[in-house]
Amino acid sequence: MKTDTQKDQAIKIFNAALRSADPYRAVALHAGAISSFYKDRNCSRLFVVGFGKASVPMAKALADGFGGIVSGGIIIAPYGQKVRPDEIDKIKICEARHPLPDENGWKATAGILNLLKDLDDRTLVVCLISGGGSALLVSPCSGITLEEKQKTTDLLLRSGANINELNSVRKHLSDVKGGRLAMKAYPAYMTSLILSDVIGNNLDVIASGPTSPDSTTYADALGVIKKYGLEEKTPARVMDILSKGSQGVIAETPKEGNAVFERVNNVIVGSNKSAIDAAMEAAARLGFDAAVLSAEVQGEARDAGRWLAKKAIEIIKRRKGEAGRGSEKRPVCLISGGETTVTVAGSGRGGRNTELALAHAMEVEGERGITFLSAGTDGADGPTDAAGAIVDGQTTAKAKAMGIDPAQYLQNNDSYNFLKATGDLFITGLTGTNVMDIQITLIL
Repeated sequence: MKTDTQKDQAIKIFNAALRSADPYRAVALHAGAISSFYKDRNCSRLFVVGFGKASVPMAKALADGFGGIVSGGIIIAPYGQKVRPDEIDKIKICEARHPLPDENGWKATAGILNLLKDLDDRTLVVCLISGGGSALLVSPCSGITLEEKQKTTDLLLRSGANINELNSVRKHLSDVKGGRLAMKAYPAYMTSLILSDVIGNNLDVIASGPTSPDSTTYADALGVIKKYGLEEKTPARVMDILSKGSQGVIAETPKEGNAVFERVNNVIVGSNKSAIDAAMEAAARLGFDAAVLSAEVQGEARDAGRWLAKKAIEIIKRRKGEAGRGSEKRPVCLISGGETTVTVAGSGRGGRNTELALAHAMEVEGERGITFLSAGTDGADGPTDAAGAIVDGQTTAKAKAMGIDPAQYLQNNDSYNFLKATGDLFITGLTGTNVMDIQITLIL
């Protein structure tokens, strides 16, 4: 009988985490309650709008559960979805670019805004929100162009700004983010079903909080630009809007207590925590002594990779010290989750998970019995076709034998090409969900 390798086991644990984040199942659990709400409030119309990497299966779950009461709708999904129908029960499906917005996203968002015009208090809008929504739902505020918003987003992504910082800027350059989509739909009822891709599940950060009160200000957004020294590079009209907003010349995004939100119900239907819990259960079934290291892995990807590697090495060293005392050595599985960032200084290719994995591999070089997987649950690690990578203590030694210098590749932010050469990329294709990243460390 074939015995699973550590790599096989890591993949099985990751796949269990992925199944727990199934957007169809998560939304289907709420379809009955929404249908009852629609009838109890004597609503006459129901519209579905959505945006994000999981929006297609989320819309399908609603359509299957509503029994034909949908009046119409539009969802915006990233290019390359596995299932690509043009429409699901009167819900039009549009595709657009992520992480930088494009004209297709702008046109599709204009369609959503047209759908939400002049709604009455007997209308229910169901909003489906998932990771990637900030880029896919795009409607630049008056005074700036799509190109200027693209440039600003790209500058922040390359600077290493975290998702909270990035989205505080996005919200204040948008007509739909930071609670403004809820304002467009008012006085209709709105129920948002949200698949969280941010640490802490903060409603005003997920997809830049289009249906929730905004806790950030124009001054916060301007502070982010200044923190990363981007004042001279950011388009002048963007800086002008942020400056005027911070001075009170432009109205702020809607805050807690605004009457609009009395008719809005925001519901988290899935998160990184649920994925970590599922990974824990799968690891235990495979015979591992499983533990969660952190559900809030963030900061620079390479620093996180080194930190996770050191945790594994500590366990290896402790076990060596205990070997003479007859201690039983059960295999260990350390699970973590979150979302790191990469400050791009080189010209290479890669994402946060491959950079994290390369740094981890360099740290554990020569160690035996350690296998490490880091991957995005959406199946896309930055601008690559990989979800992440699976490495071990022999990865960098293997590369050096091929004449490849891992330190040089890390310095050039070229983790993808390094791990492609060593055969350690983890490629899943787009998964149709997104609850941040998962890291799995197996120690024998």
